[in-house]
Amino acid sequence: MQTIEALSHRLSSYLDVSQINLVKRAYFYAEQAHDGQKRRSGEPYITHPLAVADILAQMHMDHQSLMAAMLHDVIEDTGISKKAIASQFGGSVADLVDGVSKLTQFEFESQAAKQAENFQKMALAMANDLRVILVKLADRLHNMRTLGAMPPDKKRRIAKETLEIYAPIAHRLGMNDMRMEFEDRGFYAMYPLRATRLQAALKTARGNRKELVEQIQTSIEKRLSRENLQADVLGREKHLFSIYEKMRLKKKFFKEIMDVYAFRIVVDSVDTCYRVLGVVHNLYKPVAGEFKDYIAIPKANGYQSLHTVLVGMHGVPIEVQIRTKEMDEMANNGIAAHFLYKSNTDDLNASHNRAREWVQGLLEMQRRAGDSLEFIENVKIDLFPDEVYVFTPKGKIVELPHGATAVDFAYAVHTDIGHACVACRVNGRLAPLSQPLQSGQKVTIITAQGAQPNPNWLNFTVSGKARSAIRHYLKNQRHHQSVALGRRMLARALSDIQLDIDHLLPAQLEKLLQTTQLETMDDLLEDIGLGNRIAYAVARLLAPETEAKSRGSSIYSPLTIDSSEGMLITFARCCRPIPGDPIIGHISSGKGLVVHQETCRNIAEIRHNPEKISMVNWAPTVTGEFLVDVRVEVESERGIIATLATRITEQGGSIEHINVQERDAHNSVINLCIGVHNRVHLANIMRRIRNMSFVIRIARSKN
Repeated sequence: MQTIEALSHRLSSYLDVSQINLVKRAYFYAEQAHDGQKRRSGEPYITHPLAVADILAQMHMDHQSLMAAMLHDVIEDTGISKKAIASQFGGSVADLVDGVSKLTQFEFESQAAKQAENFQKMALAMANDLRVILVKLADRLHNMRTLGAMPPDKKRRIAKETLEIYAPIAHRLGMNDMRMEFEDRGFYAMYPLRATRLQAALKTARGNRKELVEQIQTSIEKRLSRENLQADVLGREKHLFSIYEKMRLKKKFFKEIMDVYAFRIVVDSVDTCYRVLGVVHNLYKPVAGEFKDYIAIPKANGYQSLHTVLVGMHGVPIEVQIRTKEMDEMANNGIAAHFLYKSNTDDLNASHNRAREWVQGLLEMQRRAGDSLEFIENVKIDLFPDEVYVFTPKGKIVELPHGATAVDFAYAVHTDIGHACVACRVNGRLAPLSQPLQSGQKVTIITAQGAQPNPNWLNFTVSGKARSAIRHYLKNQRHHQSVALGRRMLARALSDIQLDIDHLLPAQLEKLLQTTQLETMDDLLEDIGLGNRIAYAVARLLAPETEAKSRGSSIYSPLTIDSSEGMLITFARCCRPIPGDPIIGHISSGKGLVVHQETCRNIAEIRHNPEKISMVNWAPTVTGEFLVDVRVEVESERGIIATLATRITEQGGSIEHINVQERDAHNSVINLCIGVHNRVHLANIMRRIRNMSFVIRIARSKN
């Protein structure tokens, strides 16, 4: 068991005496605060903070982080406030402790919401101080090491959270050693049987491979010394969880994965890395297309190395990584290497900046996300490590998650470019916005003034930044449109009782908000626009009973519809009204105003409920494209669909959907859904189709 004495001995190697005394003081404070508390395993609770501090000491973290590690559960478990800690140990330690502490004051509907809120709070604290996440990771690592005492369901829940969030964070910060331990321990806790079986198979395979590994290692070492190159050649084992994931995702057998032999060559300088690469390519033949230069283009988490795959004796594949000592430290300890070496080398500063940029990105997402669950979904997407590297037209590199599209790229460059994006060029050629990008492509985004994000983009975008920005924009747009629609509907209802919405007295506004129990007028208008409240009922709150006239006698002007665009005025699919058709509006809760044709059967029942009905009219200048269903009976011939499509596009119509039903050997029925501007436009298209030789009958479909 770790003691404070042993810890101070370890700290004396890199901290001065006054700092060690501060850490000890924090320890005794925590020991007192946790007095009488026990862990599940029966040990005194203080053993946990001490072990967390010990993990941080191995990384050579500063004294404030170690103090925060000692105190990280005090706020949560002992009723001592942040203020008390600040007065004892200073503001920055108190902020660190608060950032690491979980949220306990809130009651959440579900475990998922609680977990998401905790993470959101931690992300905000991380933005102020990156050490928060390092303390949190050390805390989680010790919890994973002592999972044994937990009941099985809790064990699985903690393991799942570790695999989904903490292991990817460690990876994102380049802390490979910690990530591997998280993954293996999480794997054992989630799937004990699979892990045990895989471990046994790995042990057997290791014994069988030993001889060949030594042969390959010796031949590489000999060749390097012949070229007078100083290098350490190490055999590399894949860890348990990565073998399992490879088997699962790539659908490979254990044997196929174990057939690959992996080595790491650590050298003194970047120059030597490339010279060693030349030597190993001369020794064994390289596999085409398998060379990756992460020294010139580091991974998003700062990882640098040369990767190559060779074909060794007996045709065995050999994976080789070549890197310098600093890169190796960076790969294993990531951002913690900064504290480990206290050196101000550019590599480490770059890794810190990268981590900072990532946290800034998290903050931007957090501001846009509707709630913590949406935020954590976006973060999970961004944590997965497979990156695609593409170039801007000026040659700048942009990192994107695997499967990213041009829309993700546009948002990665700038949110405004994402919002205004209408098309893209990949390597100079026009390409669909939904096409996944490949590493090395040059992407140019074409924007247009007044363009808006399309809700369908959510079906193919993968980066958290793009998804949260699109959702945020659509939510805002929906809010503005519902307020505008609500305003128009309330204005009409008020004019019925001789009131003007723009000249309501403060007392009248106050009365409306009090009766409806809403904060602001905008909230009320939004509620009306969304169809959750009836404008007529709201207006009547202001009319004394004597003045309120019967609804039937009202003769106010109908709402005008001036375009097909809008999130809160929708056109019913059952009858598909188009400009020129007599129409009627139906107020539907949550959807706003749904427009039907006057003769639509589906609205017949609601017509007698005047509160749900709204009089609507087409504006004389209505614009946009409206969908309409047309049924065409034809004599079967070859190439009918192509001829029909040509006729429709010649007339300026667009085809959204075609469905063909064969009646018998000679006749077919073609159901078309086409986009038109108004009834006149539709009549022109139908006339052109009717004149075709193979058309028997054409009609507009109703209900």
